[in-house]
Amino acid sequence: MPALTTNSDGFLLHGASFRVLSGALHYFRVHPDQWPDRLRKARLMGLNTVETYIPWNLHQPEPGTLVLDGLLDLPRFLGLAGAEGLNVLLRPGPFICGEWDGGGLPHWLTADPAHADIRLRSSDPRFTDAVDRYLDLLLPPLLPHMAASGGPVIAVQVENEYGAYGDDTAYLKHLEAALRSRGVEELLFTCDQADPAHLAAGSLPGLLTTSTFGSRVDRSLARLREHQPEGPLMCAEFWIGWFDHWGGPHHGRDAADAAADLDRLLSAGASVNIYMFHGGTNFGYTNGANHHHTYAPTITSYDYDAPLTESGDPGPKYHAFREVIARHFPVPDEPAPAPSLKLPATTVELDRRAPLLPLAGPPVHAPADPLTADDLGLRAGYVLYRTTVPTAGAGVLHFTGGVGDRAQVFLDGAPAGVLERERQEEALPVRVPRPGAVLHVLVENMGRVNYGPRIGVPKGLLGPVALDGTPLHGWDCHPLPLDGVPDTVHFAPAGTTTCAEPAFHHGTFEVTTPADTFLSLPGWTKGQAWVNGFHLGRYWNRGPQRTLYVPAPVLRPGANDLVLLELHATTATRAHLVDTPDLGHPEHS
Repeated sequence: MPALTTNSDGFLLHGASFRVLSGALHYFRVHPDQWPDRLRKARLMGLNTVETYIPWNLHQPEPGTLVLDGLLDLPRFLGLAGAEGLNVLLRPGPFICGEWDGGGLPHWLTADPAHADIRLRSSDPRFTDAVDRYLDLLLPPLLPHMAASGGPVIAVQVENEYGAYGDDTAYLKHLEAALRSRGVEELLFTCDQADPAHLAAGSLPGLLTTSTFGSRVDRSLARLREHQPEGPLMCAEFWIGWFDHWGGPHHGRDAADAAADLDRLLSAGASVNIYMFHGGTNFGYTNGANHHHTYAPTITSYDYDAPLTESGDPGPKYHAFREVIARHFPVPDEPAPAPSLKLPATTVELDRRAPLLPLAGPPVHAPADPLTADDLGLRAGYVLYRTTVPTAGAGVLHFTGGVGDRAQVFLDGAPAGVLERERQEEALPVRVPRPGAVLHVLVENMGRVNYGPRIGVPKGLLGPVALDGTPLHGWDCHPLPLDGVPDTVHFAPAGTTTCAEPAFHHGTFEVTTPADTFLSLPGWTKGQAWVNGFHLGRYWNRGPQRTLYVPAPVLRPGANDLVLLELHATTATRAHLVDTPDLGHPEHS
């Protein structure tokens, strides 16, 4: 019998009346050395449970593999949650959305030309077979952490807001059976937005239906009750903030407003999962993107205006929510946590550099049109394309099908322009300096779409390229994953000359006692940042985000390394470590 069960109007945990007071905390968005701190702060706010998605695409980067270390050491995270006295809600998808790269679906599902027409999130056997093989590997190391084995996991979600995507009940039943047949005995549940059609399409008989919403609490709970006349009322995602896109506003939500809605939820007898309790960071190349009318990539920070900030400090919502919870349930008789110490302000001189383009490794040659990043087996990062242009003079380069997602064009090494998918750009006027000029196109994957029908759309150059209508053939395609600084980089003194091409820039700085800090890059335009080899993620002066979070465990006493991959010309030679984040001016919803 599962540890968490239901009766006509609520939950029972080991037979005793129970209310789920949960907060979302994604282990893969938090440095592993900080998991104990974040879990403790969840308990101190009054939560009895934490919730996490499981990102299939990172745990299984290639078919037949399973990664469970570092940021992905889920068994360790579950053990720490249990040691803190917290229950866990697991949300393994396979689709997770979460503003995460591809919604968590691996790029290799659609990269195989034989699977070009695969129906994702459906009972298409090509998809369900891949899910089954993944679960065969994922679930055995997790079963010891299920409540049936004395662990903290009390419930597992089936799919994720499926009613907003499809109505393939056979697919949902397959997932239910896949979990049960592999030893998951705990309560299973679905979640959908508080819309009657979504709730009907995304739920399964015999499974608990939960809903997702951020306001209109009474109406949303009433809709859930209309769909499910008996059983617990639960908001599986109580949206108390929001995420940001590059070039858009920084979203926020007034703490008093969010706390009032939390109070309404608890006063109605409902259970709740606060989304997010602690947002964390889209480290590396893990951010997703939306594509409604146009492509919109998500920023590196996933602060989400959550109760616990990106750096783990209690914010206004932390204190407001703790007060609300205390009106309904006992909270720990311990002081609320204080903000963490921050590193003193530090300036970093970036006095060595190495150009990027000469570092491209052996190419894959395409005799006709360029290959996509997916053709090259590249989940994330960049692709450098090279060909020659037979004629000189003014003309228009046309990229049929566009670019995925941002292309920098160079002719004989000189910058010729930029094309962006989010601006729906496909053509670029150029002046070719000579017959046989070398054309380089550096294409950046800005994040795979995580919601809607465009999941699985490829990256890189997405079709033929022509100059004034004449196709350009014979492409050397260099995959550049750049998830770390390549071993082949040989830095040289930067001198006083301006850097006019994509390049790595290196500097060192001293630390006495490691502490959280924020990387500020005035004068730099766009690129990636690493500290001591840890990939902080993408920066871009387009904003709204102006700083990158540097977790304390990334630093070490003594000398530390900072490397930037700057994609544009720059005269900047310095970076700054500051004690306050700058995520943009908040626009409250």
